[in-house]
Amino acid sequence: MADQLLFNPRNYDPAHFDPETRRLLRATVDWFEDRGKRRLIEDYRSRAWLADFLAFSAKEGLFATFLTPASAADGHQDKRWDTARIAALNEIFGFYGLDYWYAWQVTILGLGPVWQSDNETARARAAELLAQGEVFAFGLSEKAHGADIYSTDMLLEPDGDGGFRATGSKYYIGNGNAAGLVSVFGRRTDVEGPDGYVFFAADSRHPAYHLVKNVVDSSKYVSEFRLEDYPVAAEDVLHTGRAAFDAALNTVNVGKFNLCTGAIGICEHAMYEAVTHAQNRILYGRPVTAFPHVRRELTDAYVRLIGMKLFSDRAVDYFRSAGPDDRRYLLFNPMTKMKVTTEGEKVIDLMWDVIAAKGFEKDTYFAQAATEIRGLPKLEGTVHVNLALILKFMGNHLLNPAEYAPVPTRRDAADDAFLFRQGPARGLGAIRFHDWRAAYDAFAHLPNVARLREQADALCEFVTTAAPDEEQSRDLDLLLAVGQLFALVVHGQLILEQAGLTSLDEDVLDELCAVLVRDFSAHAVELHGKDSATEDQQRWALSAVRRPVVDTDRSARVWQRVEALAGAYEMAP
Repeated sequence: MADQLLFNPRNYDPAHFDPETRRLLRATVDWFEDRGKRRLIEDYRSRAWLADFLAFSAKEGLFATFLTPASAADGHQDKRWDTARIAALNEIFGFYGLDYWYAWQVTILGLGPVWQSDNETARARAAELLAQGEVFAFGLSEKAHGADIYSTDMLLEPDGDGGFRATGSKYYIGNGNAAGLVSVFGRRTDVEGPDGYVFFAADSRHPAYHLVKNVVDSSKYVSEFRLEDYPVAAEDVLHTGRAAFDAALNTVNVGKFNLCTGAIGICEHAMYEAVTHAQNRILYGRPVTAFPHVRRELTDAYVRLIGMKLFSDRAVDYFRSAGPDDRRYLLFNPMTKMKVTTEGEKVIDLMWDVIAAKGFEKDTYFAQAATEIRGLPKLEGTVHVNLALILKFMGNHLLNPAEYAPVPTRRDAADDAFLFRQGPARGLGAIRFHDWRAAYDAFAHLPNVARLREQADALCEFVTTAAPDEEQSRDLDLLLAVGQLFALVVHGQLILEQAGLTSLDEDVLDELCAVLVRDFSAHAVELHGKDSATEDQQRWALSAVRRPVVDTDRSARVWQRVEALAGAYEMAP
């Protein structure tokens, strides 16, 4: 019997979506399956540009349907910005290859400043380009400054006719070789400070747009480009001043959410290969899966992957239900980017320890999965950047809950319009959250949920009695260790919420929480060893260490689920 918790192309039927969404998702799966594993791997190895895939997308109207908000859809009833179905497509793209996901992801980023703009000419142009099957690009990062948008060297000089001439270069710009529209961030030469920022639309086919190179050795075209005296007309300007700055950050808020479900897809495909290989590999007269350490590693990988899916699915609901008075998504978003993607690395590493040399073979998906999973924690801000962001929410989340109406599961065919009117990108420390304890209390009968709750309560004690002082607050190394502990509490919370909404098998949930208890203990020990940790903090750290509750029968039942993945899916050759 197929595992209903994992994506499997053999039985995939997204029945919870509307008919056109179901058709497009299934058509995408079928396109990849018809292409076959050998061609998929060869395209990856030969670094072929994704022309065939983009032609398929254009023919089916895939990007246009999924990435045109209702406000720009000209009455087309199937076009909307729907985070639930975008997440589903992320997972499919990750399952078949991150190169496909990347072309889609940077299109999303390129569209962000456009859909946030009041420039109706630019919006109409973007909608038409999408309908024609074009891709988009997000011109923010620079070689000398990275994503430090305060220091942009893309300079716009007024031309005297209400427009500008733009000169400067951008770096790490996906789709920069083919984008019909590139959203470019720069600053005016005649205005100082934040009022001088400008977001404008450029065309990669314009003579003043110079493609320098692809900075990576991949099918992904991660470009360096340079504008030389590029004419920016008034109708090309998307945002000016502080609004341009906010558009940059709010676009990343929308875009970086996609990394979690891309990571999930990668891990799912790799898991089918890994378990199948391990089950069929005979070592010392026994299947590799007969060894206890192998069972533990594959079981840990499986439950971590289920945790990734539970957290991400629940985070979708908070994204879709967000509004000016409910900005909780601004915590759950960097969590999906940082925590879920690093969990993906752990999942791949656990499986790779089992399959060893097989993970390098050129005819496996796993070989590219092991490479590509590394990139996701490092895109749209590093793990450290997102951990530092998460820390801004810790006090209110742990200690100062507020009342909110329950957020339902959101799979309805609605347009997530708020994502393009998020407003100023500030005030994060004032955001309030519902009481995280309720999710833990609902499963207090499970021994490892109860143990994880003990550790979460201990973290509240740390914040109130042993929190970093003013000097320590400048020690980012120490703070990041605290951030990892807080992230685990939030990770557990949304996992438990989604487990309740989906009636998750409690064996799987308790086995997953046993892993999280071990993780919390490991991060507490790390905090204990930090150079600047005080004696009180060191004592607290050791007191927060817990041993998970062992249940061999429970673990054996979960292992049966993992073992059943052997042969459950193999991509057609």
